[in-house]
Amino acid sequence: MVAEHHQVLSEQRMIRLEHIGLHYGEGSQKGPVVLHDISFSIEEGGFRWLRGPSGAGKSSLMRLMHLAVRPSVGALTVLDIDIVKTRRAALAPLRRRIGMVFQDFRLLDHLSAFDNVALPLRIAGRPEAEIRSDVRDMLRWVGLIDKADQRPAEMSGGEQQRVAIARAVAVRPNLMLADEPTGNLDDVQAERLMRLLAELNRLGTTVVVATHNDALVARHPARSLVLEGGRLTSDG
Repeated sequence: MVAEHHQVLSEQRMIRLEHIGLHYGEGSQKGPVVLHDISFSIEEGGFRWLRGPSGAGKSSLMRLMHLAVRPSVGALTVLDIDIVKTRRAALAPLRRRIGMVFQDFRLLDHLSAFDNVALPLRIAGRPEAEIRSDVRDMLRWVGLIDKADQRPAEMSGGEQQRVAIARAVAVRPNLMLADEPTGNLDDVQAERLMRLLAELNRLGTTVVVATHNDALVARHPARSLVLEGGRLTSDG
């Protein structure tokens, strides 16, 4: 069972959505509504599965929580910040507190595993000596310290996904989002990845994992947000 962080027992909320709707585009280019009247909240240190079939709206909801898009209607609060009322330029520091792991890894092919993990720290202007120490710690945590100099093409899919996890965790996020992170992995690698995410959650990070892998959910019971046709059908 996925263990949630229970040192914080107050009603602090990491994420709150109230009657959220989302469509892409504006004016004559306005697309169909992809999310309809979504309301839920996730407590600080919580864990949620985000479930539903392909096309249900999971990736769009993940993009909202990652602040890649704003809701078309409704209220969105992340880390106590009202996203709708906050200027886009002011959201950059907030996004650095959110880690994101994608199904397709999104590693830079010309960089080593070490440099892929170091990239967000360098962008943030951290001292190089501090970066070297932190990146080695992250690679050791995901079991890849011996692969530090290898490029993505020289690594297996499971190893690449663990590099992606290390890159997301290196910034010490308050919130970790994983969008179908096990979709390209075999069962053994998927289980290893879930152990890393569960450990991160035990350390206090709020974690949301989007998946359509019912067997994985059954092996790691936790509360689920269930989407169908862009609507939330279950929050429990």
